[in-house]
Amino acid sequence: MNQYRDCDHLVIGAGIAGLSLALKLAKSGQSVTVLAKGALEESNTWYAQGGIATVLDPNDSFEAHVKDTIEAGAGLCHEDVVRLVVSSGPRLVKELVNMGAQFDGDQNNNGAQSLHLTKEGGHSHRRVIHSKDVTGKEVARALIAQARSTKNISIKEQQSVVDLVTTDKVAADFSGNHCIGAYVMDRPKGHIYAIKSKWTYLCTGGHGKLYLYTSNPDTASGDGLAIGWRAGCKVANLEMMQFHPTCLFHHKAKNFLISEAVRGEGGILRTISGQPFMDRYHPLGSLAPRDIVARAIDLELKKSGAPHVFLDVTHLNPDVISHHFPNIQSVCLQFGIDITKEMIPVVPAAHYSCGGLVTDIHGRTSVEQLFAIGEVACTGLHGANRLASNSLLEAMVFADQASKWVLDPQHNHKLVQYEIPEWQEGISPPPDEPVVVSHAWDEIRRLMWSYVGIVRSERRLKRALDRIVVIRQEIDDYWWNFKADQNILEVRNLSLIAWLTIRSAMARKESRGIHYMLDYPDASTTARDVVLH
Repeated sequence: MNQYRDCDHLVIGAGIAGLSLALKLAKSGQSVTVLAKGALEESNTWYAQGGIATVLDPNDSFEAHVKDTIEAGAGLCHEDVVRLVVSSGPRLVKELVNMGAQFDGDQNNNGAQSLHLTKEGGHSHRRVIHSKDVTGKEVARALIAQARSTKNISIKEQQSVVDLVTTDKVAADFSGNHCIGAYVMDRPKGHIYAIKSKWTYLCTGGHGKLYLYTSNPDTASGDGLAIGWRAGCKVANLEMMQFHPTCLFHHKAKNFLISEAVRGEGGILRTISGQPFMDRYHPLGSLAPRDIVARAIDLELKKSGAPHVFLDVTHLNPDVISHHFPNIQSVCLQFGIDITKEMIPVVPAAHYSCGGLVTDIHGRTSVEQLFAIGEVACTGLHGANRLASNSLLEAMVFADQASKWVLDPQHNHKLVQYEIPEWQEGISPPPDEPVVVSHAWDEIRRLMWSYVGIVRSERRLKRALDRIVVIRQEIDDYWWNFKADQNILEVRNLSLIAWLTIRSAMARKESRGIHYMLDYPDASTTARDVVLH
């Protein structure tokens, strides 16, 4: 079997969480292996448009940022986590700038750069730094360049993790369940190999591809969440899938997001007939928190029967649009829409999961020697609805937290290590009817969009659960009878996440934040996390 060398640290995922973490761990001189599912340029980070929220304006404050985050989170945020993340922001943004990330701003008289701050939905102040409307791309560029030039970081692209290897599976240890490595598929070659590590970190992003309409790239199939659950991790609040209110609606456009910053600079949401409508739903109008805006658009579409609403920036100075949103302007022009003269057709789409693998304040999961960082994790920061541009910030903070904890000799880590058995493929034949997998993928995504979408009910959830149980059985039969390939890996993970999401939604008997139930339109008096073991 072709097996890569053992490593001290195995980082699964190469977005802002994975690369930030790898760079910090590498400072110890220990070996770090980073696995990217596709190319390094295919992460959710690369496609992030808006920016990073942090307190840099003297008129702003940590308390204001904390308050905005907690209010957006609808009572479900963990305040200690919120305060940690908010207070760490300026320091970590400075690290990014020192690393070469270039954000929009002006030089002052002393030669220092003053970063331009924009405002997004739910924020009480301008506090979002950005690089035009391609902030994630610029952050990823800087991190990738740094990681590639670091000697003890080994980057492997086109690698899909099949499952984690734990002591519960290979050598039961009564001191607890420990992660000792992973089985990985080399996608170009199609073979599966084992890689052993002292520490393993899931930084795999989210699972937006669970839904028919999403802003996420095709790689966002929730692999880290699924393999973490199968390894024994707890999950929490998976019912809290945030739907971004404004994705471009065009028959040729694929998951193109219209950044919330467009509304931050004055964009107005209008009905199909051109009437503004958000003032009827929230005092902040078009700048209301995402859950409220997405639900309002969903209701307007149901009332009118229209396929989309409009986001209008035609009243803004064209130079402002060209300066702040050149990528959005360019992409819309490719589809024949001049946003300086025409309104942008938009619809909500699955965007970001506020739930995930349960971690503590250091990013540790319930499995020893295994961490989860970024969208794959549920840290308690986002609660029932993520505040805009807090996601990249969270990834940086918990990469920092995890690296500090692991590299601190005072913790006297008691590592468990065993040799990992080779992957047994047996005599399974190649898949004979790939249509089974493609049909299951399509059915899962339509099922989730129709029954577990922006507005839910007990009846819809019950229908979804009944169907997903059957789909999972069909996929399991396929998994055990044929040789694994990339498609079956992803649909197997998606079906598991769908099942967990439906169970989580059925367990929350209230409406809170993103999760809206027709049967329970009000929030409970006590906020609680929905945790599945």
